[in-house]
Amino acid sequence: MRILVATAVPVERDAVARALPGPGTDVRLPAATLHRRHAVGHDYDLLAAGVGPALAAASTAAALTAAALGGRPYGLVVSAGIAGGFPPEAPVGSLVLADEITAADLGAETPDGFLPVTDLGFGTVTHHPPQALVRAAATATGARTGTVLTVSTVTGSAERATALRDRHPRALAEAMEGFGVAEAAAAHTSPVLELRAVSNAVGPRDRAAWRVGDALTALTEAFGKLTPALDSWDPYEL
Repeated sequence: MRILVATAVPVERDAVARALPGPGTDVRLPAATLHRRHAVGHDYDLLAAGVGPALAAASTAAALTAAALGGRPYGLVVSAGIAGGFPPEAPVGSLVLADEITAADLGAETPDGFLPVTDLGFGTVTHHPPQALVRAAATATGARTGTVLTVSTVTGSAERATALRDRHPRALAEAMEGFGVAEAAAAHTSPVLELRAVSNAVGPRDRAAWRVGDALTALTEAFGKLTPALDSWDPYEL
């Protein structure tokens, strides 16, 4: 199976690469550069897709289109990287797997509160990874499962953290790319997975408390355990 792994920035891509054996090769596309690794049973293309849902969607779509035109489409798309976690369920250093990938701020503010775009009568705000794959990946990696929110503005206050949890009670983490990657995957009818390592708590912005290095190490370890789960996954099993 060919797997596309989309991270936001190169340091996250490199953390994933460290879990995969052998040397890699760079493949240049018109709108992106892929770092290709071969593992037993799977070929991984690693993409630093950019920060934010729009750029992540555009870069992922470019890679998916190139693969489709080349006659070798991807069997799975993975959005991966570090994220903020909602305490106490997702503490710093833990892993989170999305069973729902939700755009948290795609909609409209009204006098009665926030309305998601679906309540306005169009669009979508949530993508659902294959349940069987989420279960298998969670068992292999020890990750918690729940909603991973995609935001365009990272939360920096307790008030916003509370508002997000009130709207999304199952939310475990927030990041900035998952929904964009999922939108691109959906356009190509490709299954999607989102795996995040928690580097900081969602809430008041405190850079001194972030543990980016620990989260990147956790991400590497998680991908080292993920391949066996992919080996056992039947793409036709929901």
